[in-house]
Amino acid sequence: MAPTAISNSSQYLAQLKHVALTYPLQLIAAFIVFRLLWNKFQPHLVRIPGPPLAAYTKFWRLYDVWKGKSHITAINVHRKYGPLVRIAPNVVSVADPAMIPVFYNIKENYTKSGFYPIQCISWKKRPEMNLFSTRDPNYHRIEKRKVGHAYSLPNLLESEEAIDSCIKLFMQRLGEFADRREPVDLGMWLQYFAFDVVGEVTFASKLGFLEQGKDVDGMIQAIQGMLAYAALCGQVPEYHKYLLGNPLFALLMPAMETWNQVLVFTLKAINSRASIKRDGELINADTEGRDMLSRWAYVKSSDPNKMNTRDIIVHLSTNVFAGSDTTAIALRAVIYYLCKNPDCMRRVVEEIDSADKQGKLSNSISYKESTTELPYFNAVLKESMRIHPSVGLLMERHVPAEGVEIQGHYIPGGTIVGINPWVTNRDPSIFQDPDTFNPQRWLDASEEKLKQMDNILELNFGGGSRKCIGRNISMIEMQKVLPQLFREFKVELTQPDKEWHICNHWFVQQEGVVCNLTRREKR
Repeated sequence: MAPTAISNSSQYLAQLKHVALTYPLQLIAAFIVFRLLWNKFQPHLVRIPGPPLAAYTKFWRLYDVWKGKSHITAINVHRKYGPLVRIAPNVVSVADPAMIPVFYNIKENYTKSGFYPIQCISWKKRPEMNLFSTRDPNYHRIEKRKVGHAYSLPNLLESEEAIDSCIKLFMQRLGEFADRREPVDLGMWLQYFAFDVVGEVTFASKLGFLEQGKDVDGMIQAIQGMLAYAALCGQVPEYHKYLLGNPLFALLMPAMETWNQVLVFTLKAINSRASIKRDGELINADTEGRDMLSRWAYVKSSDPNKMNTRDIIVHLSTNVFAGSDTTAIALRAVIYYLCKNPDCMRRVVEEIDSADKQGKLSNSISYKESTTELPYFNAVLKESMRIHPSVGLLMERHVPAEGVEIQGHYIPGGTIVGINPWVTNRDPSIFQDPDTFNPQRWLDASEEKLKQMDNILELNFGGGSRKCIGRNISMIEMQKVLPQLFREFKVELTQPDKEWHICNHWFVQQEGVVCNLTRREKR
């Protein structure tokens, strides 16, 4: 073969090699560019304002959540762009309170997004949806029908003495710090208290947090880790199946199932009262008590078709997972803002003392007494929950097929919409000077305005048929323990000029509520 032919052949092969290497890369690059442009210029959504990068990729939102300050971002972008903000290619954040009953209604035609199923448990090596995590309205209705009665206010008040026992132990433990004149991380102890109340209501037994004065079995830390994973992966839920949602974990690594420490902790609590056989069947359970395990074990023993062991474990584990964090966050908010506003603290204490002198309060302040005899305290509780909601991300819902019009914009079906309580709780048209802690606003409002404010505040617990089923437990705890605390102790921040630290990974957790406690004289 002639040298020229050989040279041409070599050049041709080199060109083929170059094309083989670069053409796929060019295709990939072209696809990425096309995808980004499609994301940006989706019909109808292209006209909705928002951070420039957010319209191109959901990774803008992922990064924002990773920083742990997305509740602040939400407030700022709505103040900049208005009531509708596009925060991801197919996600619109809404700041219009009028849309609360539309998105979160009883019909459930606005279904939950892929953010929620990530927060399920693993039982017998497969995911089991609970009332919070399921996206299926029918499944939700069936399961809620089984257990909803146990969460009603009258039924929960049957356990008020059990909650009183937690409050008594809590006051005793705090008294030890007061007697030693030792600062106490009250924020952490409030969560110990909330966890032990969950134990009494759920299992008729404290879970050891107050007694041991520590995070039992690392449960609090484990839940915070799970919430952080859910918050981050929930922004890109399609990746969950490759991560902790991968079924290969359970098959190839059986021990991996214990990553869900909530399930392990729940089974341990159940086994302290009953027995679970190797096949998962619940036996020897007490059916006479007022706690939820006893109530549901009674239903199971009476009619296994109405409730089985799987149902009991799923719902009990939901209490463990979600029963302490949101309550502790609200409790910390009350303590912190009262300590930061001494005049408000003085009014709360004076109101409690006045009711005490008039004989309106029992030794253990009852839920009824707190809700009827302490109006200023109740205003403080509402204002604290307004200014620091426990939930700090969008409560996501899918727009139904027919779409919806909001503020003159048509939002097509399939779009994810939602409201962040941190945004609506600071709506200046409803709450004047929204960044100011002002409990008096709840006492001065007209009846019509108060109803409007209450409806917005209620979103802290969700809305419609998907409202947090544990709402009443949380409110009973707060109504009882806080007046008792201020009745027995003078509470002051150890470093009153120092701000607390806040991190938002779904729940807006606080650190730095370290206090000095001084026993108050009996009044």
